[in-house]
Amino acid sequence: MTTEVPPAATVNASSDILSRDYRWTTIGAFALVFLGAFEALAVTTIMPTVSRALDGEALYSLAFSGTLATSVVGMVVAGGWADRRGPARPLVTAILVFLLGLILSGAALNMEMFIAGRLLQGLGSGAINVCLYVVVARIYPPAMHPKIFGAFAAAWVLPSLIGPPVAGVVADTISWHWVFLGVGVLVIAASGTILPAVKQLWTSDVHEPESPRLGLNILLSVVVAVGVIGVSFAAEADGAITWIIAAVAFAVVIVALRPLVPKGTLLVRRGLPATVLLRGAVAAAFFATEVYLPYFLSSQYGLATWASGLILTVGAVSWAIGSAVQGRLGERMSHDAAVRTGAILLVVGLATQFLTAFFVLSPIVAAAGWLFAGGGMGLIFPRIGTLVLAYSTKRDQGFNSAAMSITDAAGGATSIAFAGLLFAAAGAATGGGFVAALALTAVLAVAAVPVAFRVRASGRLLALPPAT
Repeated sequence: MTTEVPPAATVNASSDILSRDYRWTTIGAFALVFLGAFEALAVTTIMPTVSRALDGEALYSLAFSGTLATSVVGMVVAGGWADRRGPARPLVTAILVFLLGLILSGAALNMEMFIAGRLLQGLGSGAINVCLYVVVARIYPPAMHPKIFGAFAAAWVLPSLIGPPVAGVVADTISWHWVFLGVGVLVIAASGTILPAVKQLWTSDVHEPESPRLGLNILLSVVVAVGVIGVSFAAEADGAITWIIAAVAFAVVIVALRPLVPKGTLLVRRGLPATVLLRGAVAAAFFATEVYLPYFLSSQYGLATWASGLILTVGAVSWAIGSAVQGRLGERMSHDAAVRTGAILLVVGLATQFLTAFFVLSPIVAAAGWLFAGGGMGLIFPRIGTLVLAYSTKRDQGFNSAAMSITDAAGGATSIAFAGLLFAAAGAATGGGFVAALALTAVLAVAAVPVAFRVRASGRLLALPPAT
């Protein structure tokens, strides 16, 4: 379907997100987004080291899938809380939860303690992201929104370039513990810079009646998180019981997810439903691969932590290039063409990772393939965001945007969990384990292609300028 979209506000050229009235809010919000992104990429880089140090190979995937799963709960809780009371209270709470998770993981003496910290990090980071968007809506005039969201995008790209090698060097030369504890210190500093905005919003928070669906949505988000974690824990069972538990847990995730996304999403209905589903499909394929690539390179080729983490930087650079290309092409590349081309590039990139593991090819081949995968994601992600907002009205912009984020997190978390099952079943930390996990992600990438062809952006939507 297509709906009328209000014209964008005219940007005032004199508006500056670093002017005196907005400077510290901008710096604080940028820093929080930056640190959340840095922590996520740093963990991906150092997890092989952590799992070996804590003897936690069996729970490797849970360190990622569990974090993404609890982020869904954080998104739903923070969104409802911010709608009722404003963003100040949930933002402060989310920062404290995230900080507690960092401390717990940084001080972990065993894998169970580390995982508990990661679950808290997911809960806090999911809530922080939602709260910051509401802070922008409450503090910055509409004309300045493109600038502040552009800063948020930069806050994600920069950690992709420096996060993996920095985290690897810290882990190799000092201790992996300080990757988490160091980020915790920086989070405290960043929170101080955004304090004036929080104080302003705290005294002006509105008190709206609670939505009758909020409680149900929170419950469903918890069920989604428990289901994903259930898939990861299925590896603790033996034989066929493992796959029975995983299948039941996956079914629970699907049933609980259905009311949290637009009607027809799970049936791949054309238009908005397929667009939302595509976000989850490509996230499932890409991020599960990203989790295992540094582990694969360090385990099978003996690369240092910082060196194996460099492949994440390769993907980040190509993602940024893909995003820039689709932005420059504008209307010359339709939304349909962008998402379909991106999906095909993703297949090429992830199939290359599988072939590298299967035939024991050079790590250079894996890096070259990751260029294609990152470029494909750079084409897809901005256009999906543009389409979701274009398909939305004022009444459902929040719901549809949340649904897009939820499918992203749930898709990534579930695929990481199943990749972990296959990894363990085929022999954890062996060539067979990596081949099995990367075979799954390659298949998921192939499955995303027909979904991309169901994203139909006809008429006025085809002419909308793409987001970057």
